Amino acid sequence: MAAVLQPASRESLAALTERLDSWTDSASARDLTTTADELFAVARFLDSERSVRRLLADASSPEHARADLVRRLFGSQLSQPTVDLVSELAGKRWSTPRDIVTGAEGLARRTAIAIADRNGSLDEVEDQLFRFGRIVAREPQLASLLGDAARPVEGRVQLLDSVLGEKVYPVTATLLREAVRLPRSRHLDVVAEELAELAAARRDRSVAKVRTPVELSSEQETTLAETLGRMYGRTISLQVELDRSLLGGLVVQVGGEVIDGSVAGRLAAARRSLPS
Repeated sequence: MAAVLQPASRESLAALTERLDSWTDSASARDLTTTADELFAVARFLDSERSVRRLLADASSPEHARADLVRRLFGSQLSQPTVDLVSELAGKRWSTPRDIVTGAEGLARRTAIAIADRNGSLDEVEDQLFRFGRIVAREPQLASLLGDAARPVEGRVQLLDSVLGEKVYPVTATLLREAVRLPRSRHLDVVAEELAELAAARRDRSVAKVRTPVELSSEQETTLAETLGRMYGRTISLQVELDRSLLGGLVVQVGGEVIDGSVAGRLAAARRSLPS
């Protein structure tokens, strides 16, 4: 079960999640990997620096002042997408300063999960996280060693890596390593369950890759997303690519299914049906 947040923090995280999901749908795989790593680093930094997280979560401070602080702290160290996300993180209202750590970690986790979605390993990552949680639940000594904050963190990460070996996907390993690096008094089996649930939730969203010969208006994109959502019974996000060779119509790909309604596609189909 994920951390229970008070209303202000819950609303802020929901808004940030929507913003992040919109970005991850169109970001490159390289940008996703960079941003996930950087957001995890920000979460660890905020967890260790109480005074900084208090300043960034101080709702009495103007939003622009908190954004300026983010740029001064991270502007030269992080990529621009990460700086933008952390600036928005700092601009939101948080019920407690500690919740801003939860927010940063939550964004990092979702970005890592998006990598698995992008490279086709999401189902396996979900299964691996779930299975690891069951293993830790059955092995209390292992859980204790991995969660012992008195032990050097890199030693605990090395122990985790020795348990995982080469048997898991990189995203699985990243998520579990970060859980070990930032335990925050949480049981690792519970964290693994949260992460598996997050991967499962990601599967309920689908990305439709749309090729079109002309630019679509925002109204047309909204209508198309809603139509596809009714067809597939789940929320659909669009990735729209301009392709002049199509002549007219659209080509839509959702997962392995392709709907070719383009003029070029119809012409090709007509040519194939002609007698040789």
